[in-house]
Amino acid sequence: MHTLTEYARCLYGDEYGPPPECDSDHQEFFFVERLTFADADAILAMLRELCPNLADGYLPVWIRNLAYRLLLLQRPDEPELMREAAASLRLHGPDWDDIAAGLVERAGALDAG
Repeated sequence: MHTLTEYARCLYGDEYGPPPECDSDHQEFFFVERLTFADADAILAMLRELCPNLADGYLPVWIRNLAYRLLLLQRPDEPELMREAAASLRLHGPDWDDIAAGLVERAGALDAG
């Protein structure tokens, strides 16, 4: 059975290397189900390995946004993760700028207090 990162590599590819050799029939909805119930460490590992520079990688934007949302639900008091999620949202258009601003504001409040 694949790790979350391996599953993502099989589905979407990896900008930094070839996907693992695999005979499985991967379906995006199964991956999303795995992502939904993954622990924070697995989600963070996937993001770090497949999108190490935030603006790179082959993960679809909606998967990346979902991953950050799920990560922040599990780690709601980590200002650096909030800022990272906000930066990711800002990279993909103005639609989420208000959410990104709210994350940065919450991160600042956590730092202050």
